[in-house]
Amino acid sequence: MLHKTGSRAVEEEGLTTQQWAVLGALSREKSQGGMSIGDLARYLMVSRQNLSGVISRMERDGHVSVAASGQDRRSRVVTMTASGRHVWEDLALPKIHGYYEAILSDFSVNDVTHTLHYLLKMLENMQQLDAQWLSADDADEGKAPA
Repeated sequence: MLHKTGSRAVEEEGLTTQQWAVLGALSREKSQGGMSIGDLARYLMVSRQNLSGVISRMERDGHVSVAASGQDRRSRVVTMTASGRHVWEDLALPKIHGYYEAILSDFSVNDVTHTLHYLLKMLENMQQLDAQWLSADDADEGKAPA
């Protein structure tokens, strides 16, 4: 529902919730020089494969540019273009703020605080579960075939 209603909030700008997440990540002060695809995937907690398609569409639409890293030519760095910054700051962000105001309109400050607390707790539990699965996968790869 978040994807469906969130995408509707910014559909006039040609964005999806995944693209809004990418622009949001790239709009942070510490990301002004861009982010590697790997760092962006880790920050957004998505796979590099899923992010690759989103980045390709955003590059096609002129919202981001992708270039080889100056430090490691094998690494690609994603930066927000001037057009992407305009779409983000001037067009999408006001609608995103309105979207959040609408979905949280009948929440008290206490409700928001508790909701955030429990969502962060769920995220932490999911990250622990993911780490356990990764450890199990690594252990399985190290086993000799039966």
